[in-house]
Amino acid sequence: MSNLEEIFKVGGLPTVTFVEPIEYPALVVALRTPGRGIVIEGPSGIGKTTSVHRALEQLNLTNNVLVLSARKLQDTDIIKELPGMESIGIVVIDDFHRLNNDIKCKIADYMKILADEERRDSKIIILGINQAGQSLINFAHDLNNRLEVIQFEANPIHKVLQLLDQGENALNIELNIKNEIADASHGSFYIAQMLAHQACLDSGVLERKEPNCVTTVSFELVKGKVFDRLSRTFKNRTVSFAQGTRVRREGRAPYLHLLYWLGKSEEWSLSIDEALKTYPELKGSVVQIVDNGYLENVNSSNKCITHQFFSVHAG
Repeated sequence: MSNLEEIFKVGGLPTVTFVEPIEYPALVVALRTPGRGIVIEGPSGIGKTTSVHRALEQLNLTNNVLVLSARKLQDTDIIKELPGMESIGIVVIDDFHRLNNDIKCKIADYMKILADEERRDSKIIILGINQAGQSLINFAHDLNNRLEVIQFEANPIHKVLQLLDQGENALNIELNIKNEIADASHGSFYIAQMLAHQACLDSGVLERKEPNCVTTVSFELVKGKVFDRLSRTFKNRTVSFAQGTRVRREGRAPYLHLLYWLGKSEEWSLSIDEALKTYPELKGSVVQIVDNGYLENVNSSNKCITHQFFSVHAG
């Protein structure tokens, strides 16, 4: 395995450049605990799915795993039926936050039963955005001590550098902008993969080099190309969110404040409650769009970024 697309991967699960996130040991222990439900929270691209697959491989549990996505209608039908099934094996439910409350409530009750009985033949792993674990506990308050909630946030820079080192070794190269890539990734393995992949493309590194070579690319050019690629996914969503649902131009200020605070956050997510402690003078404006349901409206009508990044429980 020595081709660029196999080393710095921009899609699929990384192999050569897989690095255990700081939460990985907690995940392994939770997987080994009979019946214990697992909720893994964090933004897209932070390494949730990859870590689950690698941990399951490490524990030799991959032969009895069913992966379901709340984005798929046929999978949602199966998720509804899980509480009535026996011996389900290991079931991974991705994008859990997209399920309706009735299904979430039934899954919460089922996870409590599995934990109480310490079932070795059934385990549910939930992948979702922040507060996914809390949403389950809201449906079943006594689930709290029976559930392992693992928050995947930004990884420390030495972990990102480890990923880049592994890629360099596999391709037999030295990235002249490695430190810049690590800094710009802000703890995201996925962004590090994208930046390193683009740096190699711009340097003509398509497979392992013999002899060793050093890239000579400009970080600003590499960053610009990756930004353009990401903008195809996020630009329209961001603009839509910034415009909000208020007709008056001055009514857009709270949305812009939220985006600004999110951009300054080191955790890839934003608690509105915590942000307003820092900016109390803006509480009246921001709380208004929360209490009036404007954030909910933006999310439902534009499929925007609201629940992906914001903990919407200000008050």
